[in-house]
Amino acid sequence: MINRFSFPIEYGLEKTGLPLMLTSGKLKNICFLIDTGSTHNVLFDFVYNHFKDEFKLLEGAYRTMGIEGHYKETPIIEATFNFEGIDYTSTFSVLDASDAIKQVQEETGVQIHGVLGVQFLIENKWIVDFEKLEIRSNGKV
Repeated sequence: MINRFSFPIEYGLEKTGLPLMLTSGKLKNICFLIDTGSTHNVLFDFVYNHFKDEFKLLEGAYRTMGIEGHYKETPIIEATFNFEGIDYTSTFSVLDASDAIKQVQEETGVQIHGVLGVQFLIENKWIVDFEKLEIRSNGKV
């Protein structure tokens, strides 16, 4: 199936200074930060613990640098989220970043639940266009 879409990130950037995307479907309103500097996708542990039955725990662990700049061993999960009516599945590190997320929430008024990194963007052929303030996909999903 070819999925072409364009999703505006202008509102998130305008309100918070961050490129954000909300999920829909079964796991509705999970707020992801789109981070072109992150090599892995991250789901914060408070979200994982709340929706644990919705995710598949995989064997092994990632050695991930947390938001605070320290390396941590993190469990790996497979998660499926819906954006704009299409399901996307990828692997995620489960990371405790409570202090950093609390600070972002206090500064922006938005609670972030995870990070979609370069891994997700490449897997799904998503392009972040900061000139047009949109995420678009011209690829096969």
